[in-house]
Amino acid sequence: MNRILFITGKLAEPSLRRVVDELAPKAGFDPHVAVLPITVAALMTTDWVARHLPGLPPNIDQVLLPGFCRGEIEDVSRAVGAPAARGPIDLRDLPEFFGKQSSPPRDYGKFDIEILAEVNHAATKSLDAILTEARRYRASGADVIDLGCDPGPAWTGVGDTVRALRADGSRVSIDSFNPGEVDAALADGAELVLSVNSTNVEHARRWHTAHPQVEVVAIPDTPNDLDSLSRTVGILRDIGIAHRLDPILEPIGFGFANSLGRYVETRRRFPDAELMMGVGNLTELTDSDSAGLNVLLAGFCQELGVRSVLTTEVINWARSSVKEFDLARRLVFHAVREKVLPKRLEPGLVMLRDPKVYEQGEEAMQELARRVTDRNYRIFAERGELHVLNGSVYLRGTDPFTLFAQLAATDPKLDASHAFYLGYEFAKAVTALTLGKAYTQDQALRWGFLTVPEKSHRNPERPGE
Repeated sequence: MNRILFITGKLAEPSLRRVVDELAPKAGFDPHVAVLPITVAALMTTDWVARHLPGLPPNIDQVLLPGFCRGEIEDVSRAVGAPAARGPIDLRDLPEFFGKQSSPPRDYGKFDIEILAEVNHAATKSLDAILTEARRYRASGADVIDLGCDPGPAWTGVGDTVRALRADGSRVSIDSFNPGEVDAALADGAELVLSVNSTNVEHARRWHTAHPQVEVVAIPDTPNDLDSLSRTVGILRDIGIAHRLDPILEPIGFGFANSLGRYVETRRRFPDAELMMGVGNLTELTDSDSAGLNVLLAGFCQELGVRSVLTTEVINWARSSVKEFDLARRLVFHAVREKVLPKRLEPGLVMLRDPKVYEQGEEAMQELARRVTDRNYRIFAERGELHVLNGSVYLRGTDPFTLFAQLAATDPKLDASHAFYLGYEFAKAVTALTLGKAYTQDQALRWGFLTVPEKSHRNPERPGE
């Protein structure tokens, strides 16, 4: 069993001991805690730790330093004679650090819902633009690229487009009620037709004869007319063509609740049928970021056995819907199969706010302000305020412009590069306070799967080091 030495200061010692004592049996290590002669662990540097280590237990396998500890960790490794590493910024994140919390199960990630990603108004776009869009959708998790056609004259380039997409590695569906467009698309490799109802179902006989592997999506003649859907299904069964059913999801205020009920009723009428849902009527037509809506609809689909969805990325708030649904289908598959809550499994979908926000607390901030002696600025965002401090000043407040003016008045050496740095960090900190996110100086704010890692700009010449 690994013997791990945890380095801490006086203030954090009781909390650290409670956490590691509870965690050690689960994570399989033998914990030892070294309390150094300093109150706030965030003030530690590696060379200082190396000089102040107390008598240590023998045969230590690893040393874990506080996440805020600055300097070269090799200094501590040499002093202890064991590999050293930085732990999390907050000791309450140690369970996650050791993989015992907020970590997906080993078999997490499976799914059984297919994603069709629609290229809207495809006839108005160049072939290069369609290929670029399709590649982006595939990279985001799409299984099929759907070519959305518009009413009016037939799109003469549909066959060439389908052929190019197929050559580029895409599976293709055609979304059109124009039989000429569908014929051309199927001739060049499209595998699915959206959609058929009583107005065009007889064309399915010809499509099936010419392309036995083709599949169609059956819809009702009007959204609330499930009997028309049943009649269309009867014709498709007589033809022998593969089909899936889409009772049509409607927008909020235009029959949304009833449309969900129609999916339930369709499953009752056709217990073995393949079902499909177009989610855009909710994600595109609701004033809400699309991620939560996608998860909700994915959960409905998973429980009911709707095994394909059609999604779009037209309006800006839904511009990452394909990736959102790709993550969502994995989350809900695991939740439904394992009978567990879909919680603390997919951090990529927690985008606006963070799952948890930890704070230094008033006592630790005051102690930090008393003990910092250098001129490098430390910035914190907690308890509704910005906090900035160095060896000569500790300021706090809600307005970054006021704080900066106060800093400029107290620091005649505040040059342009330092000012830019502080402004950038203040902007991140204010964003974190506004949205309820965790802020850590010189680290990117977390935006779920949209997070862009941030290169640290700390160095001895910049504030914050």
